[in-house]
Amino acid sequence: MQILILNSGSSSIKFQLFTMPEAKVICSGLVERIGLEQSKITYTSKNESLEKEQKIDTHKDGLHLIASLLMDAKAGVIQSASEIQAVGHRVVHGGSTFAKTVEVTEEVKEKIKKLSSLAPLHNPANLEGIIVAEEIFPAAKQIAVFDTAFHQTIPVEAYKYAIPNSFLEENNIRVYGFHGTSHKYVSEKAIEFLGKEQSKIITIHLGNGCSMTAVKNGKSVDHTLGFAPMNGLIMGTRCGDIDPAVIFYMVNSLGYSLSEVNTLLQKESGMLGLTGYSDLRDIESEAAKGNLDCQLALQMNAYRIQKYIGAYTAAMNGLDAIVFTAGIGENSKVIRNLVCKDLGFFGIELDADKNDIRFKDIRDISLPASRVKILVIPTNEELEIAKQSFELVS
Repeated sequence: MQILILNSGSSSIKFQLFTMPEAKVICSGLVERIGLEQSKITYTSKNESLEKEQKIDTHKDGLHLIASLLMDAKAGVIQSASEIQAVGHRVVHGGSTFAKTVEVTEEVKEKIKKLSSLAPLHNPANLEGIIVAEEIFPAAKQIAVFDTAFHQTIPVEAYKYAIPNSFLEENNIRVYGFHGTSHKYVSEKAIEFLGKEQSKIITIHLGNGCSMTAVKNGKSVDHTLGFAPMNGLIMGTRCGDIDPAVIFYMVNSLGYSLSEVNTLLQKESGMLGLTGYSDLRDIESEAAKGNLDCQLALQMNAYRIQKYIGAYTAAMNGLDAIVFTAGIGENSKVIRNLVCKDLGFFGIELDADKNDIRFKDIRDISLPASRVKILVIPTNEELEIAKQSFELVS
């Protein structure tokens, strides 16, 4: 069975075509900077590898471009759209409605649309991907895999906010959690690596968006992101944890509108607000040159992660492994070093030499004496979406 996986972000579309159940990648690629200057597409198959810049105004344009490449006479890997039997979509927010992967119906699309207010940067793009894929691949089953689903096992004492009960009962205001597809994938890999039936693991997903999950015996029991993907760790442009009183002060005393505060905290804060840069590679480079703002931002970023390691170790009453994953977690030896520094009390001891080495596969970068394994596991959200889509269709 051929399953196309689409991961539609706010300004990008990642895609992979799998043969299932073999989990063989037929082709893959990325459309990025949609609607911006210098939009770009990269595409790799056994027949062709290409990278080119061209104007891509909308997600619809990007998806049509992907389809044309898949069926291209030279670079393509299929002859017609009918060869795609299923399309798996990443959807960021499923609220309390979706606790598992589902086949897309008109009702499902309407519910995803209603949840867009909780994930305004992501759900609209996810829904657009579904709608356009229905047009391009009309014979394929459309499957929605939700970031929030993995976190439906979080117990009530962890997901409920200390506000009047009616807000949960009538308005479903609670911790939902995100990046669930990634956290599920790497936690399962970690459990397999540890070879333990009972395990206590903290997965640390660090990219432009960042989150951590306490995973006890394979189930999510707490998570840093909450009602929307905004709090917790310091992110590329999002502030993470902040005292709510700051928001009231900005509005009541500084004259900001709620819309302006929302934009400030979501798009102008985090590492960008602290340094002027949102890409960690730029921040690390500037820090190495002596930029004090960048040096402090890196320390703040690591400190926030350390606090949650302490909290989740307490919540699970122990710790077997921490897992670094996603673009920053997998590639930044600087962040991994800062995070693991001075955590000897928890049994976390980093091997500096191993931390410097890059591998494509899972690796243990802890010292032999470390009681807690420090693992770097490349995430593969697309493969996890393909697996869940195949299981549902089958």
